[in-house]
Amino acid sequence: MSYYPDCMFRSRDPECKSPYGAVPAGQPVEFSAYPLREQGTEHITLWIEEDGGTPQAFPMRWFGLAGARDRYHTTFTPPQPGLYWYYFTLDTAEGPRYCARGYGGRSEILDAPGDKYQLTVYDPAYQPPRWFGEGITYNIFPDRFCRDRMPVQPEGEGMAPRVLHENWDDIPVYRPDENGEILNNDFFGGTLRGVISKLDYLESLHVRTIYFNPIFQAYSNHRYDTGDYLRIDPQLGTEEDFRTLCREAASRGMRVVLDGVFNHTGYDSRYFNARGRYHSVGAHQSQESPYYRWFDFQQWPDRYGSWWGIYTLPQVNEQEKSYQDFIFGDADSVVRHWLRLGAAGWRLDVADELPDSFIAGLNAAAKREKEDALIIGEVWEDASNKIAYSERRRYFQGGELDSVMNYPLRDAILAFLNGGTAEHFAESVECIRENYPRDVFYNLMNIIGTHDTPRALTLLGVSEEEWHMDRDGRAHYALPPERLKTARRKLALAAVIQFTMPGSPTIYYGDEAGRQGFEDPFNRRTYPWGAEDREILAFYRRLCELRAESDTLNRGGLRFRDCQGNLLQYERYSDRSRIIVLVNRGLQPQKAQIDALYAVEMFSTCEYDSQDDTGIHLTVPPESAFLLRCFGAP
Repeated sequence: MSYYPDCMFRSRDPECKSPYGAVPAGQPVEFSAYPLREQGTEHITLWIEEDGGTPQAFPMRWFGLAGARDRYHTTFTPPQPGLYWYYFTLDTAEGPRYCARGYGGRSEILDAPGDKYQLTVYDPAYQPPRWFGEGITYNIFPDRFCRDRMPVQPEGEGMAPRVLHENWDDIPVYRPDENGEILNNDFFGGTLRGVISKLDYLESLHVRTIYFNPIFQAYSNHRYDTGDYLRIDPQLGTEEDFRTLCREAASRGMRVVLDGVFNHTGYDSRYFNARGRYHSVGAHQSQESPYYRWFDFQQWPDRYGSWWGIYTLPQVNEQEKSYQDFIFGDADSVVRHWLRLGAAGWRLDVADELPDSFIAGLNAAAKREKEDALIIGEVWEDASNKIAYSERRRYFQGGELDSVMNYPLRDAILAFLNGGTAEHFAESVECIRENYPRDVFYNLMNIIGTHDTPRALTLLGVSEEEWHMDRDGRAHYALPPERLKTARRKLALAAVIQFTMPGSPTIYYGDEAGRQGFEDPFNRRTYPWGAEDREILAFYRRLCELRAESDTLNRGGLRFRDCQGNLLQYERYSDRSRIIVLVNRGLQPQKAQIDALYAVEMFSTCEYDSQDDTGIHLTVPPESAFLLRCFGAP
């Protein structure tokens, strides 16, 4: 145990708590506390409560001496999956004390109750599919990735006139119309066959999962206002195109994950049909509509619940049985239909707004269709203890989510590269690792950019003043040469961290080609075919190759080393291999010491030998990173 003057317990130390982190129900958990003998501790009690329950006392027995400390021990076996909280009380010569959670899992001795420790308990019978976290993911915004023909006005039921861009390099429409609305009805004409034509390109990046933003028929170019869940948007292609895409992707070892927008539909949809473009009778047209009970009308037809008050996104009642049957309950439900046609899983939009029972039912239906189907949730915070609408969520306790989008990692990477410390980065990652079941932690969607965030290159290069430009300025903005040079270096460091963490490194289309852009819609510009930033693309290709060829990076353990200031150091290890990652985000060189006899730098293949019995001594240049494959201990 690493003893601290004021620390009698550290939740991440196996001598204090074993096993590490989240545990399966029925697994005994060993707790040991080490108070200083000079404190005169007479009794220690471990208090554990299931979330929302009453604390239970577990008296700890004295178990002998540990240097200048006493050791107290007890065991707790969690009976069922759930979220548990624990803390300690001490009877000392100076009176009662509380042992609460401090920074880094280290204990704080207080006179009054403080923060409690978290213990995540999951169902051991539930196993998330492992294939996702062991490969690289590529995120495609369908309208903007690649087209195989010039766009034409789509015809047929439900289709509205669209603004079509002939020029692939146009700036998306961003100004409001005469009514003050931004309609998002301009299309560049990306197609599924266009994606098929670029599968060789994705294969060259060693992509194993293609994650699509919505592909179903909708009014808007983002298609998060679903018009028909059972129809591919005609501008994208046909159902047969989708089958072909899944088949061709599978022949290259790739799987396809779809975006499920099940919290709301479109104002212009078969189900709501406010503008009457569908032949069916929608809920906005008649209270006799078969879809009427799907929606929450305060005063029919024009007062209804909608997502964040946006009238074009009428919110559904996910507890309505007919809606559940349509989405996942029936044999040919939406979820099962597209899995049967070739999809491998679903990403659930705004998972926080879907009831736990809905997610669990959807997960079970997907697994009935495909045993290894993947269910990913859009959650922006720590998903293990998330509270949404005053309810604690149960995402990881078994049978709900196999993965979430790893926004905490994205936030930690960007914070570190924009001035944060290596210690804070390590703490952010360790909090997630401690709270998530291991199989989930190794299955996370590790992102730097998404369709909801500014482009990474812009974030890493723009000045504070430029954030306050008007929309016209942001629409036409490009980083000046010197700032672009700096942003390139930072993006490379961000990608190194992203690709060397457990989980699936996920590329938002165009980031690897140097695409820039502020918020929506500037972050959704087309892929720059023929005008890629060759320097950035070459770096990503090399990084993708390293990740794809390394079992240690895919499955190995994670251990942070001496992280201080500008120098981030961590290790990925397995029985057969050890890789050390060094990232210096600062403007000055940083010295590092590696406990190995010999190492090879994985980017440059430079070799390093130990000159004495203290290991290898390195100097990490400013704004650079080393990936060292190490052999032997000094």
